[in-house]
Amino acid sequence: MAQLQDIARRIASVTNTHKTTRAMEMVAGARLRRAQARIEALRPYAERMIELMQEVARHADTGEQFPLLQVHEEEKRVGIVMLTGDRGLAGAFNANILKRGMELYEQVKSEGKEPVWIVIGRKGVSALRFRGHTLAEAIEGITDRPKYTDAAGIAQHIVRMYENHELDRVHLVYNHFKSPMEQIVPEQVVLPLGDEVADVIAQAEEEGAMGGEFIYEPSATEILRNLLPTYAETAIYRALLESTASEHGARMTAMRNASENAEEMIEHLTLMMNRARQAAITQEILEVVAGAEALA
Repeated sequence: MAQLQDIARRIASVTNTHKTTRAMEMVAGARLRRAQARIEALRPYAERMIELMQEVARHADTGEQFPLLQVHEEEKRVGIVMLTGDRGLAGAFNANILKRGMELYEQVKSEGKEPVWIVIGRKGVSALRFRGHTLAEAIEGITDRPKYTDAAGIAQHIVRMYENHELDRVHLVYNHFKSPMEQIVPEQVVLPLGDEVADVIAQAEEEGAMGGEFIYEPSATEILRNLLPTYAETAIYRALLESTASEHGARMTAMRNASENAEEMIEHLTLMMNRARQAAITQEILEVVAGAEALA
C-alpha cells in the first residue's frame, strides 16, 4: 500500500506541473501573437524610413559630415548591447544570447580594445554581474512589452556616447525571430550606422544633390541629420520586438515540450500504479486461498 500511495502522490504532483506548463504555453502563445503583430506593424514604418532617407539624401549637402556615419580612426572602446529576457523558463533563449555576447566580449578583448557592456534584461544583468563584469548600463523590466520610448532612451544614450567618442563602435546582440521553433542570434553593428544608410549617402554623392522637386524647411541636410538618430532608435526598437517575440516563442516551445514530457510521465506512473495494484490484489487472493486451504 505504501508503494501505491507514493506513486499516487507522484502522479498528482506531475499532473499539477502539467497544468502549470499548459497554462504557461497558452499565455506565451497569446503574447507571441501580439508580438508578431507589433513586428508586422513596424515593418512598413522602417521601410518608409529608408525611402525618406533616400529622398532627403538626394537633396542634402553631401559634403556635410554626419557624426553617426563617421568611422572613428582609432577604436579603443567597443559597446556590446545585449538583449536578454527578464524571466526564465524559455529553453536556451537566454543562454544563446549570453554565449554569443561572451564570444564577442572575448573577441574585442583579443583585439586589444575595451568592451563596454550595455545589457537589457534581468537575466543578462544578473548573469554578468555574477561573473564579475562591470556594466555601463543595466536596463530591466521592459522586455515583456517594450515601448518605442524605451528604445529611444537606449538609442539616445548610445548615440550620445558615440558622438562624444566614449564608444568607437557599437554591436547589437539579440535573438531574431524566425519561428516559435527557431531563433537565430545575429550580430549587428548599429554605430557607425550600417551599410544600408551609408549606401544611401554614397548614392546621393554619386548622383549629386538635386533641387527643384521639393522645398525643404528646415534644409534637407538638417532633416537628414535628425533622421539618422531616429533610424538608430528604430533599429533598437525592432531588435527589442524581435527579442520579445523570440522569448515568447522559445517559452511556448519549452512549455509544450515540458507538457508532453509530463503526459508521458503520467502514463508511465499510471501503468506502474496499475501493475502495483494488480500485484497487491493477486497477493491478497493468494493469501485468501492459502487461508482457505489451511482451514479445509
